[in-house]
Parts: sequence; C-alpha cells; structure tokens
Amino acid sequence: MEALFLTKPVSQFKTKLSPNPNYPFLSHHHQSFSFRHKTTKFPTALQNQEHQTTPKETEDESYGEVKRIIGSKALEDATGMEYLIEWQDGHAPSWVPADFIAKDVLAEYETPWWTAARKADETALKTILEADDNRDVDAVDSDGRTAILFVSGLGSEPCVKLLAEAGANLDHRDNSGGLSALHMAAGYVRPGVAKLLLELGADPEITDDRGRTALDLAKELLKATPKGNPMQFGRRIGLEGVIRVLEGAVFEYGEVQEIMENRGKGENLEYLVMWKDGGANEWIKARYVADDLVKDYEAGLEYAVAETVVGRRVGDDGKFECLVKWVDLDEPTWEPEENVDPELVKVFELSNNQAQPSTDNGLSTVVSSQDGPTIVSA
Repeated sequence: MEALFLTKPVSQFKTKLSPNPNYPFLSHHHQSFSFRHKTTKFPTALQNQEHQTTPKETEDESYGEVKRIIGSKALEDATGMEYLIEWQDGHAPSWVPADFIAKDVLAEYETPWWTAARKADETALKTILEADDNRDVDAVDSDGRTAILFVSGLGSEPCVKLLAEAGANLDHRDNSGGLSALHMAAGYVRPGVAKLLLELGADPEITDDRGRTALDLAKELLKATPKGNPMQFGRRIGLEGVIRVLEGAVFEYGEVQEIMENRGKGENLEYLVMWKDGGANEWIKARYVADDLVKDYEAGLEYAVAETVVGRRVGDDGKFECLVKWVDLDEPTWEPEENVDPELVKVFELSNNQAQPSTDNGLSTVVSSQDGPTIVSA
C-alpha cells in the first residue's frame, strides 16, 4: 500500500555517473556528486507502509495513501521534476518534487516515456501523449535532456514532428553541455531532422556551453573527420548535408549587396552589411557572411549594379568586351566579357539577332576597383 509521511530522515549517498553512450560525439568524464536529503517537512510518496521508524520520527509522521501520479512538470531551471499526486483519502491533488517520491512510483509513470524516447518509438510516444495525463512533453532526465533531444539524435523525423505538435520546446538546452535538438541532429549527422527542426521553428543560432551553434558543431566534426577514408566517406557526406541545411537557414535572412565596415577580431569579428532588398544595414558575425564577399571587401572592391549590355566588340587583346550600362552611373563602360553576367550577354545577343538567344534580362552585380568596374554574376 502506498503512503505519505511528512519528515524524511537525514541521509547521504554518493553516485558515480558513467559515460553516456547516447552522446558519442562528446567527451565525457566520470563525476561524483553528493546529495543530502532535505530535513524540512515535505510529503514523500512511499510504496510500503511498513516503514521502520525511530520513536522521534514516529511522533512527527502522518500518513496518507497515494493513488497515482496524474501530472508532471519540469522545474524552471530544468534540474528536476515535480509530480501531481492524487491521494486515496480524497485530499486535493498536490505537487511533490521527484526527490520525495518513491522510485517505484516514479518508475511506473516515467519508464514508458523515457523508453519510448530513447528508442524513438513513435507509436509508444503517441499512445502516452494521447492518454492526456497532464504529462509535461518537456520532462527532463537527470541531465536536463528532453525527449525531443533523444529522438533528434536518433534521426526520427516522425517523432520530432509528433513531439513538436504536442508543444515540445525545440530550443531547450540540456544541462550536460547546453545542447539543443539542432545540436543533436548535427552531432549525430541527421540532415533530415535538422531541416525539419528548422521548418518547425527551431533557432539555428542557439549556442551550447562552448558558444557553438549547431552549424559550428557540424563544421568542427567535419574538420575532424578524416578525408580519403572509405569508412568515413558516408559520415563526411552526411555532415556536409547538415552544414548545407543549417547554412541555408542562417543565410536566408537576406542577400548581401556589399560589406560596408568591419569590427572586432577572431570569433568576435563582424561585418556591417548592406542588404539587396533595401533593409537597414546590419552587423553580422563573420561566420555568417559568404567568403567571396569577405574576399572582395578585404581586396578593397566596391559594389554597383549593372542594368544591361548595350554594345559588344573585340578588344586589343583579341577577346570580346561588353559595353555596360549602369543603374547608378550616367556613362556606360567597356568591360571584359568574361566578367560580365552571361545572362546579360545573351539578352544583348538576342536583341541584336546574334547567337545564343536568351529570354532573361535580369540585373547583374558589378564590382569596381581602381582599374575600373567589372561585372560578376548576381
């Protein structure tokens, strides 16, 4: 029979945490922790009324029978759980911290959930969620991990979607490194899950305790993965896929017109960028700016926009040149054809009944230097 008593004898125990096989991309260290039970009065749910007590303890104890756990919620700092207890004697249900609930009572309620999460068992998770037992979908384990972290690492897109629809926090960070679901997808090379998480609204700029985004982690792992090793080929391909997905999410904020300024050094280096869509200039971390733009900026190049090609000739070096009309300049200038957007050249050829017809007359980005402007593809 289950019971409740209001005081808990002081005791101390020590436990050693072993490396977690679910985090192979991280380094683990054995750590020893000492826990001391609180001596203040608080309800503790027990499975057995046959509790051996001292005379003093008997004087302070009062018992109540536990019917079942009818709800759960994670503490605000994700360091533990509380459970809503339904009492046999008709008292109003009350919230009790996990430390004050007997292990077998907790196991009956929690084991099915964590077993399903650690196996990415969609059917089992769905059954538990549909039971509508006020379970916290963001329940945490001893390391502050939630179910969505486990299923993301295991690569189960159906489970990720199921938990997200149930209200799971996609940006939750665990207490064992500050890893999010996106970090798990990156670390375990799950490009499909990474893409799904982003589509569901996960923040690609969430960082772990080392300041790494999921993109940073994927790049770090790719760098550490040997090239030319057939055993690692699939892993490299997968990591490259994860990187493409994450870069797509980061760089889709807007297309950069040009870099205006820079500030900071090393990891703190940022660039002030001008957006092509006319948005306000914005400081962006260097890692999020395309390498070709950075190279142009460092070389002292400036950007302009070409409107169309209005002439074509053979230059002194025997190569074709194009007369380019600029959007923001009055006079057109001759530029090497190799530097001109091929689409603009095709439009010119079509309009002048020359070879290589084209129906696209879009604009092209143009770079100018001390030697004069040159055109590059948009």
